[in-house]
Amino acid sequence: MPRIRRCRYPNCHEFAFIPNHYCKKHIAHEKEYETKQNCNKQSQWRYNHITRYRNPVKAKQNKFYHSKQWREMRAIVFKRDYHLCQYCKARGQLSEGNIVDHILPVERYPEDMKNLQNMVTCCGRCHYWKTRFEEQYYGTGLHGKPTGNPPITDVKLIANLSQKIANERHRTSS
Repeated sequence: MPRIRRCRYPNCHEFAFIPNHYCKKHIAHEKEYETKQNCNKQSQWRYNHITRYRNPVKAKQNKFYHSKQWREMRAIVFKRDYHLCQYCKARGQLSEGNIVDHILPVERYPEDMKNLQNMVTCCGRCHYWKTRFEEQYYGTGLHGKPTGNPPITDVKLIANLSQKIANERHRTSS
């Protein structure tokens, strides 16, 4: 029996036979889809192998994040924080966290990369907004310039400042 999937054409619910992604009626779109997929794979490879690990420091960090030591440290932090987002908790909310975040960014404070006191559990939303906060406050990121601001280690203050950035972005986009 042939393997099937739903056609990718909008509002078409016909079956497409694998390896195709479109039904017989919309098969003309198959080549366009394949070209788009290949382009995405190439740009993803470039990002992962060239842009992301652009210097020896970033390459070293990446190697650490794939080590047994990091996996063990993550497990300790998750267990310590009961898998609860510490930034949400600081704002009086409870949500599950599945990311271990460094309070002080590793990019600016590499000496604290393996310090368990510099790590907290957080959810994806808080991690996103904390990263935006770090880009503004510390000048982290690909094109960031160090700002020279003093380090902030208070989780509640970081949570509030990150939330403030999120609120400002929502206000300007509305």
